[in-house]
Amino acid sequence: MKPNIHYQFHHMGIPTEQVRPGEIFSAAAGMFTTDNPGKFRIQWHRFTPDSPLHPLIRTVPHPAFKVENLKAAIDGEEILLGPYEPIDGYFVAMINDGGAPVELIQTDLSDEQIWARAKNGQGSLYRKASLDDR
Repeated sequence: MKPNIHYQFHHMGIPTEQVRPGEIFSAAAGMFTTDNPGKFRIQWHRFTPDSPLHPLIRTVPHPAFKVENLKAAIDGEEILLGPYEPIDGYFVAMINDGGAPVELIQTDLSDEQIWARAKNGQGSLYRKASLDDR
């Protein structure tokens, strides 16, 4: 963690091989996402065999943190993905933190807006374009 960056926990992403009800598919990421029905923000991610995402993202659980300045937060870090805008108004990069993926998020959206847009497939993550087209 960088001393000049405030990290606010947002959610936890966990890779799974189990098909879950209500999955939302991203062809660009080769990934199915399901929100856990519990009280805490946990997402399940199931990947297609040809998913272009980094192996750490596909196999290791990741915490996600909101930051005010994504560019400063990822400066000097090993980038696994992004930065890009998977959901309209929601900017993300994933870094390698000593062998563990960490998602960093910059957004002015409320959590309710973020989750609603994700459930409705509002964003480039849910369009057919590849992740390289961002």
